[in-house]
Amino acid sequence: VGYPELRRRDPGFATLLRAIVGQQLSVAAAAAIWGRIETGLDPLSPDTFLAASDEDLRAMGLSIQKIRYGRSLSGLIAEGGLDLDALHTVGDDEAIDALIRIKGIGRWTAEVYILFALGRSDAFPAEDLALMIAAQRMKGLAERPDRKAMIELAEPWRPWRGAVAHLLWQFYRYKPDERAGDAAAAIPV
Repeated sequence: VGYPELRRRDPGFATLLRAIVGQQLSVAAAAAIWGRIETGLDPLSPDTFLAASDEDLRAMGLSIQKIRYGRSLSGLIAEGGLDLDALHTVGDDEAIDALIRIKGIGRWTAEVYILFALGRSDAFPAEDLALMIAAQRMKGLAERPDRKAMIELAEPWRPWRGAVAHLLWQFYRYKPDERAGDAAAAIPV
């Protein structure tokens, strides 16, 4: 399936907000909404997000819940309660713990953020559906592994589980499931 493209995002508010925006959406829908946000909140910052009305944010495509999450994130940063730059100085578990304390950010979002924005080599979003499907296909498993099984499967790959995640996403994207005859979909974020 070829070498995977190293996917990096700039660390900070915009990347974390983009992860929130993209939760539980197709790649195309998330990209469309993100484009409207970047255009409508120029420059994109916690302050411009907080200054936007709910109506404006809804018109950009955000749900009420994602508006709340975005305002929570923006408020924490604006008030000094969250220092995203400090995440570079702590270990993976500490960074994940700091991020999941933010309303609207779960483990998957935190793990994806530290992988793509902080470049952590061992970050492994074990709950990622594409990774689960790719692992099932690659390993020839009868059933799709759950989070616990993915963690066990990935243990021997330490400290390079992040690199393996990139390889699995590449496999998922370019190696369709011949049994089902489906075409592989694009990966998140």
